[in-house]
Amino acid sequence: MKFCRLLCLAVTLPLHMMEITGLYGAYKRLFPFLAYNITFSYNDKMHDTKRNLFRNVGRFANADGTLRLLEIGCGSGANFKFYPYGCTVTCTDPNPHFEKYLRLSMEDNKHLTYDRFVVMSGEDMREVDDETVDVVVCTLVLCSVGNVRLVLQEVRRILKTGGAFYFLEHVVSDPSSWTYFFQHVLEPLWYYLGDGCMITRATWKDLEAAGFSELHLKQIEAPEVTLMIRPHIMGYAIK
Repeated sequence: MKFCRLLCLAVTLPLHMMEITGLYGAYKRLFPFLAYNITFSYNDKMHDTKRNLFRNVGRFANADGTLRLLEIGCGSGANFKFYPYGCTVTCTDPNPHFEKYLRLSMEDNKHLTYDRFVVMSGEDMREVDDETVDVVVCTLVLCSVGNVRLVLQEVRRILKTGGAFYFLEHVVSDPSSWTYFFQHVLEPLWYYLGDGCMITRATWKDLEAAGFSELHLKQIEAPEVTLMIRPHIMGYAIK
């Protein structure tokens, strides 16, 4: 495995040099276009999974029926159609070039109220006050953040007591599987193609250590998606 990974690292050396010199920044402009188009295929394959994941979001609404939801790494708005009618959504993403595609999704999901789009990372959400959000959502994002535990710390800070954090993330496979082998071998290349995506993270361990009062977590094999990202975790945690 180590030898094969070294070969893959050698292949990605030009990409690494592009990142060092700043030329890789051009790909960050292209990536939202690619992600927007991939979203349609992923949502078709994961429609029932996402519907089940978000089926009880409404239970975290306030007594007056309002529900403030913040999505970390909203991308092109792939989750909008699964959110309950009338909730107010704050969208965040570190890549400003997603906004164009985000607006298209907003036009297609007028059952929601959109608060704002904020360019920021999940590790530093200082623009959001403490305990002001009812629900935080993060799907296919914790694989590419710089510090998962810091993101979860920020999630707990901005959530109201009793609020919920919903997640759907691909994770590292079982060590005895071929998926595990290929994840470790091809991760250096996948990192650049996926704009920083890491496919060997055991994200459930970070969630277990994050200090939520309740954690409802399920491990699944995503149907019909690429082998590298087939192992997923999904669920929600309550502050």
